[in-house]
Amino acid sequence: MISINNLSVRFGNFELFSDIGFMINKKDRIGLVGKNGAGKTTLLKVINGDISPSQGLVSIPTDIKIGYLPQQMILKNANVSVFNETKNAFKEVLNLQKEIDKINTQIADYHNYNDDEYLKLIEKLAHFSEHLNIIGVDNIDQNIEKVLKGLGFLQTDLQRKITEFSGGWRMRVELAKILLQNPDIILLDEPTNHLDIEAIQWLETFLETYRGAVLTISHDRAFLDNITNRTIEINLGKIYDYKVSYSQFKILQQERIEQQIAAYENQQKLINDTERFIERFRYKATKANQVQSRIKQLEKLDRLEVDELDNAAMNIKFPPAPRTGDIVVKADELYQTYDGKKNILENINLIVERGEKIAFVGRNGEGKTTLAKVIIGELEHSGLLKIGHNVKIGYFAQNQDELLDPELTVFETLDKIAIGDVRTKLRDILGSFLFSGEDIDKKVKVLSGGEHSRLSLAKLLLEPYNLLVLDEPTNHLDMRSKDILKQALLKFDASLIIVSHDRYFLDGLVDKVYEFKNNKINQHIGGIYDFLRKKKLENLKELEQKQNTQISKTKEKASDNKTLYLERKELEKQRRSIQNKIQKAEKEIEKLEKEIETLNKILSNPEEMHTEKLNTAFNMFEKLNSQLEKQMKTWEEAENQLQEFEKNNIS
Repeated sequence: MISINNLSVRFGNFELFSDIGFMINKKDRIGLVGKNGAGKTTLLKVINGDISPSQGLVSIPTDIKIGYLPQQMILKNANVSVFNETKNAFKEVLNLQKEIDKINTQIADYHNYNDDEYLKLIEKLAHFSEHLNIIGVDNIDQNIEKVLKGLGFLQTDLQRKITEFSGGWRMRVELAKILLQNPDIILLDEPTNHLDIEAIQWLETFLETYRGAVLTISHDRAFLDNITNRTIEINLGKIYDYKVSYSQFKILQQERIEQQIAAYENQQKLINDTERFIERFRYKATKANQVQSRIKQLEKLDRLEVDELDNAAMNIKFPPAPRTGDIVVKADELYQTYDGKKNILENINLIVERGEKIAFVGRNGEGKTTLAKVIIGELEHSGLLKIGHNVKIGYFAQNQDELLDPELTVFETLDKIAIGDVRTKLRDILGSFLFSGEDIDKKVKVLSGGEHSRLSLAKLLLEPYNLLVLDEPTNHLDMRSKDILKQALLKFDASLIIVSHDRYFLDGLVDKVYEFKNNKINQHIGGIYDFLRKKKLENLKELEQKQNTQISKTKEKASDNKTLYLERKELEKQRRSIQNKIQKAEKEIEKLEKEIETLNKILSNPEEMHTEKLNTAFNMFEKLNSQLEKQMKTWEEAENQLQEFEKNNIS
């Protein structure tokens, strides 16, 4: 569909890509990965035609339509409603309809049905009609509502003006417009940065069945694993193409390097042995032919190299935390209002104990950041909020790039707030966050999103904190940096409150989840995936309760009607059958996830295993993941079946 051939991109003397090439096929689901600065965004811009390559060609057929959501874009202050702005996605429909009417008029005037021009018009009409059918011209309003609600907008939001929403919500409108246009390929640059967990899960479901191709940049490992079946890695100007999702790619990448190292070492031994033979017998006439043969052998040898990995990574270690009392934060019947009128938070009751690591999750706009700001003392509130004895709070704000002084250098940013002996360690701290050499003299205003995040995290190491409140700290970090931050937080010996939508990052890090919904919070004990599983179960319970209510009403109305009784009995039997299927799949999923977790622990220490056992473990890991995928599909089909059953049989 789209062909990238011998592509090179240079900025001055710096070469970002060197002679890369690959194909994007219909229905491909590609994850584009690599460290920040590797060139992922630049490659998307080249494909979209926003940047011209220094060398090479991007071949795109003329009838291929591209939808592109950049990581950052200039958003219009449109004084129109969310619904009407989204409806602009269908401008093409009107133009297509005009073209179809025009072609129909031309066809009506033809009498020679074998004429080449007539056949071309028929072909063109068929193409336009098919495209119009794909867009779904008959269900425009319904499709707009479906997509906007899936991305998190409420029914009451649809008629609100675009200007009333933050940049993140406006980006959701742009994403909705792209999805509704049904392009042949969707290019997404960090789409999950603007979405909460529920909207991410909806987008994953949408993209699973999308008719076109998807090429996405994302540092959300769970998102990549759920939607992609191909991974293209950009590393030091080269690309590596794997026909697998991200987690499998990481395994294969390690295997590739290990195989290259083994082959390289074997070849080096051969070269050394051959050179010693040549040196030893170079001047012996009886060995002259053999020496010449070995010399030619070396000359013809294709020298192997080991792919160089960009292993530069942050080195984070939080200072030892001063001890606090047992209760770190306590809120009792807390309220927070916007503009003195609208309640953002209502009747909030919350206790954070020493050493707890908890997550704030929920739809954007439900008050997660607001409560974080109340806790750090940035926002006023009514009700009780008590910060415990000796608690010292470190805060990472979601909008760090707006809070840093753009005119200060990287070094000056830390130097301005550092106190005491730590001032002598500023260069070391910056170095651990990948700011070295001339980097520390860069002004903040020229930093990338990832660099802003790293600099803001570095500020948290300037003094010992015993409560960290982190609001979306991973949004601009690459995979490796996120993993390192996660490990540092796991070792952090104090309390943590983290606002995040990154399921993989939260998994294993938090042991309690607070869900923000309808201006209130609900506590869930357990990790993030426990919470997500419970949410699905709660939804099924709601359906059950609704059906039980309906059955009760039906029983009262038709107690003397044997036919209705038998129908109700059959429906109940069908419902139980579907629920049994769901419960069986859930038990199997839980069992497989435990087995996979056990294998993960084994595979995390490959040096302790023999190669044969390691290969067996890898094979079992892939087998279990395949079984898990099948069970998840079975569970999803059964849940959809139950929802359809409830829809058709319950009023």
